[in-house]
Amino acid sequence: MQTRNRKRLQLVLLASLFVVPVLLAAILANSGWIPGARSYGQGIVPQRSVEDVVVDLADGARLDWHDPDWRWSVVALPGKRCAEACMAQLDRIHRVRVSLNQNARRVRLLYLGAPPDGVAADELMKAWQTGSDMHGGFAEWAPTTDDGLAVVLVKPDGTALTVYADGFDAAGLRKDLAKVTK
Repeated sequence: MQTRNRKRLQLVLLASLFVVPVLLAAILANSGWIPGARSYGQGIVPQRSVEDVVVDLADGARLDWHDPDWRWSVVALPGKRCAEACMAQLDRIHRVRVSLNQNARRVRLLYLGAPPDGVAADELMKAWQTGSDMHGGFAEWAPTTDDGLAVVLVKPDGTALTVYADGFDAAGLRKDLAKVTK
């Protein structure tokens, strides 16, 4: 009798070795946990396409969200006016792009709004494509402060992935860009 019970216990333990991990994975998946997906920005849920957002560039062309070079778009959204704080953040973002070294070519910088004024702004904005969002497709993510700057990270296929609210840490953006441009 004891031999029979021991064999049943062994069978139950062996079956639990396979069943318990499957149950644990199902529980974690249904709770929304995604392994290794820590982001420094706020995920846009549900992700949405910005293909329909018409962006007129300063050179008169229209922005094609489906980038043939498979570049990620860092879309900078200034407040009502871009002054000192906004300019400093634009400079940090440009430095983040440069720090990606060989992967810097996989990131394009896009500034949507009234261009900042001044000699320093003219020099800095050479690194950015500038344009305007005529229909307000990015308005929900724009900062509410006058001199603020928010950023939306857009995948090469035209899907808005992450938003970085006004006052975000550029080092976090750099870490996220390093992950996606590998």
